[in-house]
Amino acid sequence: MGLGLGNGEFNFVYDNLALTSTVGAIALNIIVFVGGINTSTQSIKLAYKEGGMLATFGVLFTTVSLAALLHFILGWELITCLLFAAIVSSTDAAAVFSILESKKLKLKEQTDTVLEFESATNDPVALVMVTILTAIALAPSEVVSYSAISITLAQQIFVGIVFAYLIGKLAVYLLNHVKLEEYGLIPVFILASFIIAAYGSELLGGNILIASYVVGVVIGNGISRGGEVSKHFFNSLSWLAQSLMFIILGLQIFPQTLFNVFMVSLIPAALLMFVARPLAVQLCYLPFTQASWKKRMLISAIGLKGATPIVFALIPATAGVPGSIDIVHMVFFIVLFSILLQGAALEPLAKKLKLDQ
Repeated sequence: MGLGLGNGEFNFVYDNLALTSTVGAIALNIIVFVGGINTSTQSIKLAYKEGGMLATFGVLFTTVSLAALLHFILGWELITCLLFAAIVSSTDAAAVFSILESKKLKLKEQTDTVLEFESATNDPVALVMVTILTAIALAPSEVVSYSAISITLAQQIFVGIVFAYLIGKLAVYLLNHVKLEEYGLIPVFILASFIIAAYGSELLGGNILIASYVVGVVIGNGISRGGEVSKHFFNSLSWLAQSLMFIILGLQIFPQTLFNVFMVSLIPAALLMFVARPLAVQLCYLPFTQASWKKRMLISAIGLKGATPIVFALIPATAGVPGSIDIVHMVFFIVLFSILLQGAALEPLAKKLKLDQ
């Protein structure tokens, strides 16, 4: 709908990168928050080691390996390669959750739990990398301070986790002790708590996506009243956010300019799916010797992308990084290839490896 409506065909032209980026970011925060609400602490206990490794070092390994390949094969500038690779390095929570749910897939060896945990927690690392690399791309002559980058990353993670955890615990305490007569007010209270935790964390220098996920997990696993009605409400809100995000992204992208980068998009898409993602997963699983080769292969093959990389690509585009509009268009095709190929391959590959239950 977005691609068809906003490009002049109906006497309406939409072209507002700043608004698109803002709406996409808000929608992404909601999706990550709802992912946290639907994540049980039991799942986290089962998957936090493997999923945490994939969500942190997996993103880093994917970024570095893909950037090196692009620099060597396409001859792009290194900072452009790193920025592009960081944008597409994370898996998408909305895509993973929706495909696993629609296919009713339950995988052996907690593989589905690992995939869900990874996809719900790896966006913050990618977001921090994209933000830092965008700043470097805008001022390439300035000396990069790796210590400053490390401190910024540590601050964003620490503040995001601690502030959101405290707000989440406070919200749970209040909801469990203040007996609201109208159950419909409980989701409203939770929504207000999410806004305070997410955007309050950002104001204090924390990572907004980490805060969104943490407060979702704390509230989703802590409230004793209104849990079901709240989950239905926020699942609906997540679907609305996804729809709105895809529509406005479609409005922003002009179909006639997409095909200028179609052919060149095939190279990074293939390198990401068949080289960078599998290599990163195999490196991350070196400490986990008990994991079967089947599990490693399935996780290597399923690095689903969704709207998140397109939202990330809008960050350098909005900031005015040279060539960033072409990056947005290329990321669009990479997301499309990922959903069509990796999304379609999930169920048959799981059955082929005998990992489906």
